[in-house]
Amino acid sequence: MSRLTRFAWLVLLYDIAVILWGVAVRATGSGAGCGSHWPLCNGEVVPQAPRVATVIEFSHRVSSGVALLLVVALGVMAFVDRRAGDPTRKAAVAGVLLMLSEALVGAGLVLFRLVADNQSMARAMFMGTHLMNTFFLLAALTLTAHFSAAPAPLRLRGQGWLGAGLAAGLLGLLLAGVSGAVAALGDTLFPAKTLSQALGQDFSATGHFLIRLRLLHPAIAIAAGVVAILLTLHPREGAARWARWTALFVFCQWVAGLVNVLLLAPVWMQMVHLLLADLVWIAFVLLAATSVVAAPAVASGTATLGPRRLPTTT
Repeated sequence: MSRLTRFAWLVLLYDIAVILWGVAVRATGSGAGCGSHWPLCNGEVVPQAPRVATVIEFSHRVSSGVALLLVVALGVMAFVDRRAGDPTRKAAVAGVLLMLSEALVGAGLVLFRLVADNQSMARAMFMGTHLMNTFFLLAALTLTAHFSAAPAPLRLRGQGWLGAGLAAGLLGLLLAGVSGAVAALGDTLFPAKTLSQALGQDFSATGHFLIRLRLLHPAIAIAAGVVAILLTLHPREGAARWARWTALFVFCQWVAGLVNVLLLAPVWMQMVHLLLADLVWIAFVLLAATSVVAAPAVASGTATLGPRRLPTTT
């Protein structure tokens, strides 16, 4: 495994940790811990005598800043290590751009005060946008790591039913993630003390729209999971490993979703649930990438893609 590949996987793992800490920020109502100030925290570079909510929010900002620096460093490494046209470069650039947009969405949540006890439709839309951007960022980082080890580009045309199925699977998992973000927001803003109370909230005709939207998530998640599992039944050569991981993570996610409902969505279980959602997404992205690989271009016995330092002729 090359240095670039190892670093890419480490950056991906670190970003997952930052994402999970973001769950703690939202679930504990600490999003307003720094007030409506960004990038400063309560008007200070480093908050003095902070409250618990301020510590949680400020630590998330610091960890997110480190994530931005790591993604930029990954992009620089990709450009130094790989030739023009290598898909590793393209994925790394996408990662940098998506990391910047991730920061902008997070800043928007704070500056527009769509945090803490805000129950508006605007907050729900921002949360959905935040989740989509996060999933695209994870996909870019995943593909950067994947291409750095196997630089053959993807061939999207001419894939027939498989290409359509993979596209449907990616879209379904994305919708499941967005609906999950909205459902989690409803759990945070309208906590229930008992399961019967939670079910009563879900089916109440006068309930808040965030609670009513919460009903959609299980249906979308099950449908998306079924599509993903169907696509793992007959994987192409080279994709079998990621097919197995995708099926396993989907099953674990279904179990975690049920447990999350039964336990009334405690913070730690929300973190586990999101972690599994991230793992399902990453595994399926790799399943798709390894299923639609184009043959490496070869000219005069020399590969046009790959690390600069490795000879490609014998």
